[in-house]
Amino acid sequence: MTPEDRDDAAAWRLPRGDEIETYAPPGIDTSTPHTARMYDYFLGGKTNFAADRAAGDRIIGIMPGIVETSLANRAFLGRAVRHVARAGVRQFLDIGTGIPTSGNTHEVAQAVLPEARVAYVDNDPIVLAHARALMSSDGRGRTSFSQGDLREPEKILASPEVRDVIDFDSPVCLNLLAIMHFIGPEDDPERIIAVLREAMVPGSYMLMTHGTGDFVDDDLGDAAVEVYKNASAGVTGRTHAEIAAFFEGFDLVEPGIVRLPLWRPDGDGPTDEELRLILHYGGVGRLR
Repeated sequence: MTPEDRDDAAAWRLPRGDEIETYAPPGIDTSTPHTARMYDYFLGGKTNFAADRAAGDRIIGIMPGIVETSLANRAFLGRAVRHVARAGVRQFLDIGTGIPTSGNTHEVAQAVLPEARVAYVDNDPIVLAHARALMSSDGRGRTSFSQGDLREPEKILASPEVRDVIDFDSPVCLNLLAIMHFIGPEDDPERIIAVLREAMVPGSYMLMTHGTGDFVDDDLGDAAVEVYKNASAGVTGRTHAEIAAFFEGFDLVEPGIVRLPLWRPDGDGPTDEELRLILHYGGVGRLR
């Protein structure tokens, strides 16, 4: 099943003119698949290129549930950000922003707290170009956009664009949605999380969604890994226990780390058939 086959995928698309759909900043290699643009393709978006779509189709062929998982990830973002904003947190550091689409972090947060501020960070210049063009606060809160790589958390924390919006002396919500599985063991993910955690005060939150191999045959998982080896970042699926370890120092918000649609679902939640397609865990933690 392709993104175009899904009726609900269309709900995440933004109307875009041809010039925005095809725009790439000078010097950007669009012949190499980028994980953010592949994710945009899974969501049914249009800010992607032939290489992204080809790699995306290979992943869909290996793991048909990736489209449903991507949609579930966006829905999780909405529920989790809404929960944190209702808890009174007014600042959000969103790393791995992705291509702008309906239900961005600042839209959800500012619907609850109009004064909410969001610093968006991504390592793809195309993401930031589209973000600056398409995402804007409603004027009550503030947003900023900066280029940064999660593998260099110190640089993100020191970024003037981040510091202009985020006051780390007050609680902040760290969004790491569908990004940590692109951080391999060689990147020392525990150190990355520790650096970010130590910059936050108690009462801060961390939202994380993460791909897992817990529900995938080893052969299929290996095939997906091979596709991502030729993209902008490799992929590392982790077990429930390995993902839970990233929440050291945080108290998990009920129901803990679960498959995405099971985290405080709206309505009755997923059917067993729908749940079987979901390949990511998600969780929310409050810093002690």
